[in-house]
Amino acid sequence: MSSPADATGTVWVEHRLATQNITVRFEAAVDCMITSPGHATLTGIVTRADEMAIGHLGKRVGFSVQDGGRGRDRVGFTWSASFDQDEAANWGPARIGTCLAPAAFATVSRGDYTVRHAQLTAPPNGD
Repeated sequence: MSSPADATGTVWVEHRLATQNITVRFEAAVDCMITSPGHATLTGIVTRADEMAIGHLGKRVGFSVQDGGRGRDRVGFTWSASFDQDEAANWGPARIGTCLAPAAFATVSRGDYTVRHAQLTAPPNGD
C-alpha cells in the first residue's frame, strides 16, 4: 500500500447509546486507513444501515482507535460528535474528509481493539 486511500474493506459498527437504550448499527466501505503505533484512523462510506442510522446511508463517517490494551482502549467517531458550520455560520452535520476522524475521546466499555501499524511505502520515482 503506497497511500492510505488504497485501503479497502468493510467496517461494521454497533454503537450502544445507553442513555437512550438503543443500539445503532451500520456498515461502511472503507475508503482510507492510516496507522501509527497504537493508533488507527479510518473513513468509509455507509452502505447499509439499520433504521436508527438510515440518515448516514451514502455518507462518509470517520473512526479512530487508540489501542491502550484490554480495558484501556479508546475510540473517536464522527457520527454523533462532529458538527460543522456552513458559509452562513449555520451549524449542521460535519463534512467528513477522507482519512479524517476526531481523536479517540470515548472509552471502550466492552471488547478490545488491536492496532497493527503498517509503514507506508514510498511512491515510485517520478510520482
